[in-house]
Amino acid sequence: MDILEKIGDTLVNVGRDVTKKAKDVSGIAKLRLDIRSKEDFIKEQYLELGKAYYEEHRGEAVKEQEQFEQIDEAKEAIAEMERQILELKKVKVCPDCGAEASDTAGYCSVCGAKLSVVVEEAPYEEADDSGEEIKLDEEKE
Repeated sequence: MDILEKIGDTLVNVGRDVTKKAKDVSGIAKLRLDIRSKEDFIKEQYLELGKAYYEEHRGEAVKEQEQFEQIDEAKEAIAEMERQILELKKVKVCPDCGAEASDTAGYCSVCGAKLSVVVEEAPYEEADDSGEEIKLDEEKE
């Protein structure tokens, strides 16, 4: 019976050790998750600070001028791509509420604001290298 008690005690001790190790591993995982959460929070704060600094000092001579210019170029590229999306979708955006409307609509269906008319350039307004206007083949006569 002595051997069975020793085996029982050993199993109990091993069970305790495994439980403690599992708690330790779980605690480590939780701490790592908490650390990651705090790191993400810090990154978010850095982004907000950087954005506030950019907005406050835009147009000024700052040592980060190259980065400011890159941000401005990226914003212009985004605006152009968004304009192309609207063109492809054949819609325009209400200047008052931001709702999309058909490109033929005169007024916004959401807020009733008058929608601006986009004037396209006439086809003959292209210029060659000399700066003179060129008419397209269909308009030449």
